[in-house]
Amino acid sequence: MSAGPGRTVSGGLSVEPVDLAAMLRIDADGAAPPFEQVRAGVIDLIGRGDLMVGARIPTVRKLAADLDLAANTVARSYRELEAAGIIETRGRHGSFVKAGADATRDKAQRLTLEHVKALRELGIDDTAIITMVTQATRSS
Repeated sequence: MSAGPGRTVSGGLSVEPVDLAAMLRIDADGAAPPFEQVRAGVIDLIGRGDLMVGARIPTVRKLAADLDLAANTVARSYRELEAAGIIETRGRHGSFVKAGADATRDKAQRLTLEHVKALRELGIDDTAIITMVTQATRSS
């Protein structure tokens, strides 16, 4: 099923991962090791709302290539994020943001994703969805 330009949905989620590499900044000369910078960066992005609960993140190999890091470095970050309950891996479907620090915000993000999915299933394009949500926030 199409979900707008260049997107498809599977099980209600966009199958395209977010461009996490564009959102993270890794300092090769920084005090923190790169795996910690990736881990902390993901947590920070979630906390700021830039990375929503339910968002699909790139594979270890893809993110490692995009950030010019070793795959084992990114794998360690993902393992630690998964152990902390922040991301989850769903087999061949990929890895997804599972939770942030605020349960209420997590629920709101999940509901937002479900709402967008339902509107896309009705054939509403993303521009119209954004307009509807903006109008709804103004009229509430």
